Amino acid sequence: MDKLVLISGSSRGLGAAMAKSFSEAGYKVAINFFKSEKEAKSLSESLPNQSHIFKCDVSSKDDVDAMLESIKEEFGHHPSILVNNAMTSYVFNGDDRKKAESISWDEIQDHLNVTLKGSLNLIQGLIPDMKNESFGRIINVGTNLVQNPVVPYHDYTIAKAALLGLTRTFAKDLGPDGITVNMLSGGLLKVTDASSATPDFVFDAIAEMTPLQKVTTIEDFSDAALFFASDQSRSITGQNLTVDGGLTFN
Repeated sequence: MDKLVLISGSSRGLGAAMAKSFSEAGYKVAINFFKSEKEAKSLSESLPNQSHIFKCDVSSKDDVDAMLESIKEEFGHHPSILVNNAMTSYVFNGDDRKKAESISWDEIQDHLNVTLKGSLNLIQGLIPDMKNESFGRIINVGTNLVQNPVVPYHDYTIAKAALLGLTRTFAKDLGPDGITVNMLSGGLLKVTDASSATPDFVFDAIAEMTPLQKVTTIEDFSDAALFFASDQSRSITGQNLTVDGGLTFN
């Protein structure tokens, strides 16, 4: 079976790092973007293995269906590996985030639409082919803030917590069909577009508290995704693997 991975929100930041890791490991990569077409093209041109870019708003089922059809036309088949990484635009700076008394439902819903609904759309679009092949790898990107919400990123964390619930319930449902569903949860990653606004002293403080004495990089995290995509993870499903250097114990 050709190794084809679809990574949502992979034109830049963590998604781009994962695309690079997968490509260097021999995977073909479907790069999904919504707004960052220039970055997506540049990434695709830099990858060592076959890749193509696909514009799609993952919160729209019609958009997702059209993208999956385009992927099938381009590669000859649908992806057997899906990484749900897309999220709404966000800046990780705790001083700028709203607290419990002021955050609105619309702000929470904005994250749910992309993080949860977008993941649902992509998973449901790929389930039929995964079932036909009796093989599928679904990898959801989470956050260690669900275990340790030390920063008031309420909208972001609530959406990721919901995605963890989906991970576990879908793992139970899809396991008999040879489809695994797992989550990778990082902490503050150094450095993504979203975390670039984080002050240096915050990174330094995290490093001091972490057993490995360093902040997890996007390369560290993206390499871990390869494990859940590989045959070595065939008996692991419904799990949340925290990749933060031991900052939180899960």
